[in-house]
Amino acid sequence: MTVPKTSVLVLDSTDPDPLARFYATLLGATIEPAGGDHDLLLVRGPSGVVLGIRRDLGHAPPSWPRPEDSQQAHLQILVAPNALDEAEREAVSLGARPVAAERDGTRTDRRTDLRRYMDPAGHSFVLTTMPPAQDTGLSRT
Repeated sequence: MTVPKTSVLVLDSTDPDPLARFYATLLGATIEPAGGDHDLLLVRGPSGVVLGIRRDLGHAPPSWPRPEDSQQAHLQILVAPNALDEAEREAVSLGARPVAAERDGTRTDRRTDLRRYMDPAGHSFVLTTMPPAQDTGLSRT
């Protein structure tokens, strides 16, 4: 029998409090300390998503989107198709920086349903639309 588990994506930051506030506001989530670990904050969203923000005084932001570097890990935030523009405005107003995916001076991703950003600490994330078949309770009426 498999032991029950869960997983949490943890982002490092030299100053985790403002980064946790950024994601809590963006995701409509709450922030709480992670038990006995005073250097880790948990951002808990209403849909069940949990994101960790950990203090790392030696943190250096990822070098992506330089063409020679990969994006490595990134957070995908799913929104209803008709809410993508509004979600983008919200993310940018909170401090997200739009990023164009380019390689050799040409844009590599021409999708209109996926938008790339860096959070205030330099981690990459995307806003993208969810497939219509998924029912995550995010539909907008």
